[in-house]
Amino acid sequence: MPAAPLLDRDFLERLERLTIHWQRSFAGLVGGHNRSRFAGGGQEFLDHRNFHHGDDLRSVNWRAFMRLDKMFMKMFQIEPRVPVRILLDTSSSMAASPGKFLYASRLAAALCYVGLVRLDTIHVLPFESRLREGKVAGGGRHRYRHVSEFMQTLEPGGATDFKAIVRQLLNEYPQRGLLIIISDFLDETGCEKSLQYLADYGNELMLLQIWADEDRTPPWQGEVDLTDAESGARLRIEVDEDAVESYTAAFDVFAAGLKEIALRNEGTYAGLPTSTPVDDAIFGTMIRARSIA
Repeated sequence: MPAAPLLDRDFLERLERLTIHWQRSFAGLVGGHNRSRFAGGGQEFLDHRNFHHGDDLRSVNWRAFMRLDKMFMKMFQIEPRVPVRILLDTSSSMAASPGKFLYASRLAAALCYVGLVRLDTIHVLPFESRLREGKVAGGGRHRYRHVSEFMQTLEPGGATDFKAIVRQLLNEYPQRGLLIIISDFLDETGCEKSLQYLADYGNELMLLQIWADEDRTPPWQGEVDLTDAESGARLRIEVDEDAVESYTAAFDVFAAGLKEIALRNEGTYAGLPTSTPVDDAIFGTMIRARSIA
């Protein structure tokens, strides 16, 4: 029996009104503050999408409207474009809590669809201690099914190594662009310096930190045996209310550090607990963070 789709049709239709938002402009490339993906005459037609309030009426396909009594927007190819790369964390820690990896995959799928509708070229790159084989999709919404099916084949496993990932990424994909990193950012050796290096190289960062409620506020009390999901290391500790409060405070400091890295480099950050429905994450938290518009 085939797996259920990551996103249903109604949700995909709602996503069509959104645009991935760049904070900066890249010299010689389409993106940044240029939100419109509609072009004038003489450029290559690629696809249609549904009309939404606020769209430019000059790009409506009026012939289709006369036939079907429904408004569609004409989409054209504009080159060159800012590379949009979605780095999806597939390390073992993403499977440590039920539904965490599925939540991250659904966010990645939603952003893929938003980009494809606007004719961005999307490159999905799974990672743990290295970049795994990715999937490129471009040319319109009809390419979404292939990248969605690709993400449904991914299984979490392995330890996270941001330093190795960044080295490999910049070696294999030197062109600067937008990096959307969907992760819990849990790396035993730390991720902050590696993220800063990506920004220093000239990339824009969109950091989407995913956590389960128990990642931030452990529900346990008393003597607890802990096993690291990635290294397998074991630890026995005594947990009381003070310990939980201290841990939550440390977690919040870590999250604030990620946000500070993004914002000081003209990027964006959104902290997304899996208890927040994906719908609310997209149309609420991420819009407020200016990750999408």
